[in-house]
Parts: sequence; structure tokens; C-alpha cells
Amino acid sequence: MEPNGVLVIGSITADVTAFSRRLPRRGETVLGDDVTLVLGGKGANQAVAAARAGAPTWMAGCVGQDPFRDIVVSGLRSHGVELSELRTVQGRTGVAHIRVDASGENDIVITPLANAHLSAEMVDQSIEATQGKVSVLLLQLEVRAEITCHAAEAGAAAGLTVVLDPAPAQPLPETVWRHVDVVTPNESEATELTGVEVTDRESAERAAAWFLERGVRHALITLGAGGAISVTAERTRHFPAYPVTPVDTTAAGDAFTGCLGAALATGSEPDAAIVRGTAAGALATTRPGASPSLPDRKAVDDLITSHPLVEGAAQ
Repeated sequence: MEPNGVLVIGSITADVTAFSRRLPRRGETVLGDDVTLVLGGKGANQAVAAARAGAPTWMAGCVGQDPFRDIVVSGLRSHGVELSELRTVQGRTGVAHIRVDASGENDIVITPLANAHLSAEMVDQSIEATQGKVSVLLLQLEVRAEITCHAAEAGAAAGLTVVLDPAPAQPLPETVWRHVDVVTPNESEATELTGVEVTDRESAERAAAWFLERGVRHALITLGAGGAISVTAERTRHFPAYPVTPVDTTAAGDAFTGCLGAALATGSEPDAAIVRGTAAGALATTRPGASPSLPDRKAVDDLITSHPLVEGAAQ
């Protein structure tokens, strides 16, 4: 039987989210409407998204020895994420402070804490432990960049499909790109990494070419309400966004990448996997919070069935 699981190597945080009518200006205090404390972190969010999408999913990362540990571990477990590769280290669990305004826009401050303890040795152990169970490796940049780069190389050597969500964007060594099968930046991340100002489909295609020139097999640039641009050596295709009314855009990118990874792991063709990721990303914006907003397989199926997208034109 072919492995159909997903291994996520990355960050785990406790997300403290404050909701207010608008975000405060510098030095200003505003009254908020609500606050939540839930599981977050790009790694954990993508693990939850993949598990809820129907793929057996393992989370490799680090948590601390504080009360936030119980919150994040309980959150991962409740969504069916396998915890055998989770490590508890000395110190505090990572924290993200998120502010969301009435339009759904947000800003975020992340304090890595325990996430900084993830090591190359832990990465190698997790890849070896899940061998024969997983076919897709999901990576992000909320742990130390050198660890993500090591994971990409080790995952590629193990025969896994390596998917890198390069967020938050930061300079990476040129050598990492040849180990990446799929890269999934949004407009701002693609702009920062490539130097191409991404504002529309044409500029997204130019940014995608930058990744392909460095060895990436498939560049997928998400454009929010503009959908996604998919570029490989063989063709370019645009996937339109699903029409939704956003409440909170937090974790939309994680929903996209997690669901995409799950679909690839469970045998979907790339185009079908992108459609599923696009639907998951749209659904995630319709609910507040990070992990609580991540849709399950049925919700994704229902959106795809009720709003069939016009197929993008291959070039």
C-alpha cells in the first residue's frame, strides 16, 4: 500500500487573538470586542488542515513546559493529528499575538520560544520514524531557517514530495530551492523573496519563473481574492478564488497549503489538489481564529460542488 500520510515539520504556538472594530494607531488604545486563546502556529495549523482534509498527519515540532502546552497538545489531538513526533523541551511554548479588525484584516507578532529548540537531529528522527507512512512533507519558516532548509534536503532525499510555504518570508540559501517540489507564497512573500513586485497575474508569473529557475518544480502563488497562479515548466494556469465574505484572514494560507498537501498525499492530481486548497483557504476566512477556522473534508467538498470554478486556461 502506498504511503498516504503527511509529515509537517514546523511551528506550534498558542494564539492569543484580540478582535476590535479597527486596529490601533501607534501609541493608541482601542476597546476590543472579543479575545480567544487557541492552538496556532503555521506548522500546527497546516497539520490540522491536512488531518481535517482526511490525510493521516504527523506533527514534528516543540512545545514547552507551561500551561500553554496543554492547550496546544489538546488542540492537535482533538483534530486527529498524530503526536508521536512532538517534543517537549525546557522553557515556554511559542506564542502568537494576533489583532483582527472588523474587515478581517490582521497583524501578528510571533515569539518562537520552544520552536527555536527544533533541531536537525529531531527532523531526521521524524522523517525516519514516518518512513513508509507519509509521502508529503510540509514546511514553513516559523522555525529556524536552517532547520527548514535541512528538512527540505532530508525530505527530498527520503523521496517525499516537499512543499514549502515560505512564510514569514526571509532570505534563504540558493541551494534549498532544488529540494522543493512545490512552493506556496502569497503576493507579499513572493515579492520579498524574488524582488518581483507581485500585483497581478502577469507579475505573479514572473515571480513564479524566479522559483523555477532555481530548481523548484511547481510554483503556486496565492493572490487572495485573485485566486492562485500555478506555474510549472510545462504550463501556467490560473485558479480563481471562491466567492466568500471574509471575517478573519488568519490561517487562510495554512488551510490552502495543508489541504493541498493532504490531497497530494491521498492521490489527487495536482490541479484537483489546488482546487481543494483554494476552497479550504476561502472557507478559513469565513470564521474567526486560526485552527478553529480550518475546514473539514465535507465542507471543502460542499463548496466545490456548490460553486464549480471556471477552469483556468493552460498556456
